[in-house]
Amino acid sequence: MAVKLNYFAFQSLALRPARAQGSPKVSMASTVYSSSNANLVRPMIPAEKLEIFKSMDDWVRSNILTLLKPVEKSWQPQDFLPNPASDGFIEQVSELRERAKDIPDDYFVVLVGDMITEEALPTYQSLLNSTELFYDETGSDTTPWATWARGWSAEENRHGDLLNKYLFLSGRVDMKQIEKTTQYLIGSGTDFGLDRTSPCYLTIYTSFQERATFISHGNTAKLAMKHGDEKLAQICGTIAADEKRHETAYTKMAGKLFELDPNETVMVFADMMRKKLSMPGHLMYDGHDENLFYHFANVASRIGVYTARDYGGILEHLVGIWGVEKLTGLSSEGREAQDYVCGLARRLRRVEERALTMAIKVPTVPFSWISGREV
Repeated sequence: MAVKLNYFAFQSLALRPARAQGSPKVSMASTVYSSSNANLVRPMIPAEKLEIFKSMDDWVRSNILTLLKPVEKSWQPQDFLPNPASDGFIEQVSELRERAKDIPDDYFVVLVGDMITEEALPTYQSLLNSTELFYDETGSDTTPWATWARGWSAEENRHGDLLNKYLFLSGRVDMKQIEKTTQYLIGSGTDFGLDRTSPCYLTIYTSFQERATFISHGNTAKLAMKHGDEKLAQICGTIAADEKRHETAYTKMAGKLFELDPNETVMVFADMMRKKLSMPGHLMYDGHDENLFYHFANVASRIGVYTARDYGGILEHLVGIWGVEKLTGLSSEGREAQDYVCGLARRLRRVEERALTMAIKVPTVPFSWISGREV
């Protein structure tokens, strides 16, 4: 999620994350209800577009809902953490802290940023529920789209819980600053700049983001193993596996749209890539750093958790898996969008090295999450 897209701007093009005007404190205050937004309504999807999605109901039940795991067969955070009900709890915590004590600060900055992004899950489910397609009128609607949104959220919720508890027990971070950052982020909400009158935007966006989170958590798992903490590697790897399964779901949804309405879908894809993708945590704020997400993203790039190379790789992957280059029967606007998307991946590859070099050269900054130490 957390998502949730993990979450980083494309460094090579100096894309600082899109932000609301003013500080996140102002953004958070702006969410309070006022008469100026009393007449706002949920964006309506044109009937012909909504009909395409509604025609997918049975397909979603057979191909998407089956990707959710039953609760009784799912892992839970406690499976990976010291058992507070056991006599050996204190010893288990001591072992966890011993494993964590020599892991570098930059790794913990990225792990914290990942966790905070996951913890902002209420915002992401609210975004889904604000669309006419995923809209859950009663809170327990049985439409396949609402069922998926709730099931996806329930599975994602475990990610933030697990990382939060691990970080708390590790003793390596300032939990109060982390908790403040999470409250700021949820209170500020988010705006990914998506046109909600076309559900294509949301399905393509989540396809990109879920793959990004899969890559990010997978790389934190590899680094944890490198730093000698096999259990932390297992934690991050388990979360990555969830993200991969969720990526499969959203990628299938978007792939079906490329079959049913290729012209609209490829134009949406191109429009999103032209505008650049805003990441789920782009409004991060800890009460001190107005550019917290940007600084976090730079550290993630510097240690190889999520880089410009990954951004370009995701685009190439999606273009390939959706067969964008092979689409036929497009309008002139559709062909233009097809050419743009297919050519963009190649252009991004040409600037990757400059992006990676830029990330390395960014000055170190203090992070309140690790008690003000510089990374």
